[in-house]
Amino acid sequence: MLIIAGLGNPGSKYAGNRHNIGFMAVDAIQQRHSFSPWSKKFRAEIAEGELGGGKVLLIKPQTFMNLSGEAVGEAMRFYKLEPADLVAIYDELDLPPGKARLKTGGGHGGHNGIRSLDAHCGREYRRLRLGIGHPGVKEMVQNHVLGDFAKADKAWLEPLLDTLADNADMLVRNEDSQLMNKIALALGGKAEEEKPRKENKTTEKKPAGQSHIHQARNHNQPKVLATGPMADILKKMFGNKGE
Repeated sequence: MLIIAGLGNPGSKYAGNRHNIGFMAVDAIQQRHSFSPWSKKFRAEIAEGELGGGKVLLIKPQTFMNLSGEAVGEAMRFYKLEPADLVAIYDELDLPPGKARLKTGGGHGGHNGIRSLDAHCGREYRRLRLGIGHPGVKEMVQNHVLGDFAKADKAWLEPLLDTLADNADMLVRNEDSQLMNKIALALGGKAEEEKPRKENKTTEKKPAGQSHIHQARNHNQPKVLATGPMADILKKMFGNKGE
């Protein structure tokens, strides 16, 4: 069995946040394929199904972002799974909007959801980072991450979620580079190799409850690219909200 964990915060207040792109990704996979309806277990919402000839459990922890590992770890222990049986999908400030990176292991990069997974699930699981871009200055990071996607973001968010959902079976077959190529091509670019990133050992430790959004680095955001048909999820998310 493979667990695909989308990270985010529960509740309608956070549903459209950039921080919840992991929830949006597993919602898209659940809707696209023959998964069970969402149910509650392991202090999470789960849906069961098959992809690429293997059993898959989609999970959305309901413990809030910073305690994500508690819910995912509970599911892994129940099914007697190893870190290699887990894929985590989450937001990444250090990637431009629409960019994706997928690798096994590595550091948490200041992301407290991943810090929690590392503590409860081990570290050698696959990490699918979905870029949400950086607002440009550190002081704006919290509002950016905990703010809703704008309507203009649908130009890259739709094809990203759509392509990920269409090709989710590649996660089961460990076809990681092929999946990255599919996403890059759907967004009008070329796939790039994941480069290892070093942990900053001099970084001062922060309290467990502090979110990674306070330790982001500055990056410029690119132009949005393509459009796609993930209308159902995104219509519910955006409604008539302005940009």
